[in-house]
Amino acid sequence: MAYKALYRTYRPQTFEEVAGQKVIIQTLKNALAKGKIAHAYLFSGPRGTGKTTMAKLLAKALNCEEGIGRQCNQCSNCLAVIDGSHPDVIEIDAASNNGVDNVRDLVENVKYSPIKGRYKVYIIDEVHMMSASAFNALLKTLEEPPSHVIFILATTEPHKVLPTIVSRCQRFDFTKVSDKDIRERLIHILDEEKVSFEPRALDLLIELADGGVRDALSMLDQILSYAGDKLVEKDILDVFGLANNHEKVQLIKQITQHQLPGVIEKLDYFQQLGIDLRRLNNDLLSIVKDALVYCKTQEPDLLKELTEAEAKDIVSKSNADDLLRILDAFIKTDNDFRFVNNVRSLFEVSIIEMTVGPQKNSSYVDENADINKIVTPKKKLTEEEIKSVVSPKESEIEVEPAEAELILAPIEEEKKESTPISAHELHENKPLIRKQILEGTKSISPSSSQPIYETGDVISMDENMLINTMCIGDRDEKLALIEKWDELKNFFADLELGRYAALLKDGQPYVLTKDVLVLNYLYANRAKKVNIKQNQNALSTLVNKLINRKVVVYGVYDKERAQAQKKFMELSQLGRLPKAKDVIIKIKGVND
Repeated sequence: MAYKALYRTYRPQTFEEVAGQKVIIQTLKNALAKGKIAHAYLFSGPRGTGKTTMAKLLAKALNCEEGIGRQCNQCSNCLAVIDGSHPDVIEIDAASNNGVDNVRDLVENVKYSPIKGRYKVYIIDEVHMMSASAFNALLKTLEEPPSHVIFILATTEPHKVLPTIVSRCQRFDFTKVSDKDIRERLIHILDEEKVSFEPRALDLLIELADGGVRDALSMLDQILSYAGDKLVEKDILDVFGLANNHEKVQLIKQITQHQLPGVIEKLDYFQQLGIDLRRLNNDLLSIVKDALVYCKTQEPDLLKELTEAEAKDIVSKSNADDLLRILDAFIKTDNDFRFVNNVRSLFEVSIIEMTVGPQKNSSYVDENADINKIVTPKKKLTEEEIKSVVSPKESEIEVEPAEAELILAPIEEEKKESTPISAHELHENKPLIRKQILEGTKSISPSSSQPIYETGDVISMDENMLINTMCIGDRDEKLALIEKWDELKNFFADLELGRYAALLKDGQPYVLTKDVLVLNYLYANRAKKVNIKQNQNALSTLVNKLINRKVVVYGVYDKERAQAQKKFMELSQLGRLPKAKDVIIKIKGVND
């Protein structure tokens, strides 16, 4: 016999077994007891909160042979509903049956009387995926169905259901199930399965489920497949790529104490473990929130993620302003995840910014600090270096990884005392070099390389011209360039081209024509720098080393690129793209 997943094996068979949703259960039970049964229901709410289960229970209560409202689970009607074979309980997946023809077939069958039970119950799952024409075809039947028909619509996105449909239904909004209810359900199932568990492991599983009972059971299934008959925290961390609480607390302490080398090592460690950085960001956010609450209240009962000792340890080395700044940074990073492809770079740069950010009575960035002590107390910075590290405008925009390695390097007071790093050494031993840089044993001086112009005249292309460029791009040549793109790292230590190589490396080749290379950037600030005229010569020189010809290098911000690509696809489908032989590329500021 095939294995049956836990969430199916332990699907509630009576209203009393359902975890949470007490108000909805009581309302339905009262309606059944008093005979006030609606002709249509809309069950909406997050996934895994019991919508489909409740629909089946209601169908069972309507057709149980012991009477309306009963769920004996022994009569032929109850058993048929349980195994999905009841001829009068029809489940429809609107995701795959969303057309008007499917609804017409449904409407045609509605008029026929029940075969086995009292009511014909139509359960339409993910109803929001039905087309507008399908909704309209269902409208009249849903408003005045035969007396023997009950409709139950289920959806995770009620806002996508036509208001005319919603208004004809009794709507029940399912909420996320409380941790307490999920815990009780899981403990019952673990006892049934004869599985021992650690309390902390159960808490972690409930936290990962985020209010969804089905998610909790699916993850439990996965963990037990890996670990056998015991549920322990370490197995959960290993299976789902998570960091334990102690390591996360250690990272927060290093951030609040501005221990950059330790932070870098911890980030590398998390990367080696394959930690889910999005979830790690949320976990760290919760820890900082806990620490901030304790800092302001000194009430251990309010802590959710930390022990009192951990909260005291964090608060003793920081203050409320620091914690609030870090909390805001984590929130911003969580929002920014939606707009980037390189999650790791965004997360690491965000953590580095938190670590080297403003601090009271310290050698880090502060309006009243000794400017020569920024970054490293014993290393003096030139005016250009100071601008590259503490410029307010730059600090508001993400610092990219390639340039961060230059910015974070300690600067020797005299060049003759520094140990030069060859391009080959940097390329082959990057992790070791980064560690040595942070420890002060090696350095790269940003001031000694040619500075990038921050302002000046710019080159530009409008959306139509960018689309024209896409029409004549050489795909094979672009792919060849992408393979060589990492070679830009060899120029990071170059005194004249180091900063420009870092600027190029942060972009991704998007279109390459005979005369133009378009680079896609995740950050608008980087694309803007590429398009400053004074930077073009150095950028073109570097690209020439990769493709053996000079081209105009044009930077485009990711959102602008996405809009242009969408329009390109629309024009392509309509057959309205210009022919390659007719395309003439004109870049404002270059062809003027």
